[in-house]
Amino acid sequence: MADTQLSVVDDLVVSLDYTLHLDDGQVVETTTDHGTLEFLQGSGTLIPSLEEALYGMTVGDEKEVEITPTNGYGEEDPDAFEMVSRELFPPDVELTKGMGLHLRDEEGEVLAAYVADIRPEEILLDFNHPLAGQTLYFQVKISALRSATSEELAYGHVHSAEHEH
Repeated sequence: MADTQLSVVDDLVVSLDYTLHLDDGQVVETTTDHGTLEFLQGSGTLIPSLEEALYGMTVGDEKEVEITPTNGYGEEDPDAFEMVSRELFPPDVELTKGMGLHLRDEEGEVLAAYVADIRPEEILLDFNHPLAGQTLYFQVKISALRSATSEELAYGHVHSAEHEH
């Protein structure tokens, strides 16, 4: 059972309900769709400026948190686009605009990219985070707080049946 006297500090397990929307009101993500997020405060699970905003909150507390691109996913980098040959992709792969891809570079490192444009012979890839350049608006509510187990502290993340991150 959660202790309602606790407030958010490092090494507590936080159960957070949130909705993230952009300037235009578009809801990007909400825990209504995928359930409450459980994470170990101070572990770097969240955007640092969002995690910072939670310190001192108690169970039931709600707040709105605005995060500028600089404190979120950065500004969009115009140099983070690359035109590649359509032949790099298997012919049976149906590419769609906005589709996320995981690609390996020459060193074997996995990079996330998004299909920005599809041309007959070439594909324009965007290596920016999809939320780069966006101001993020979080509506957050602390659902529960509890002390982390020694195993969770050792591994730096929550161990529960619901936790999939």
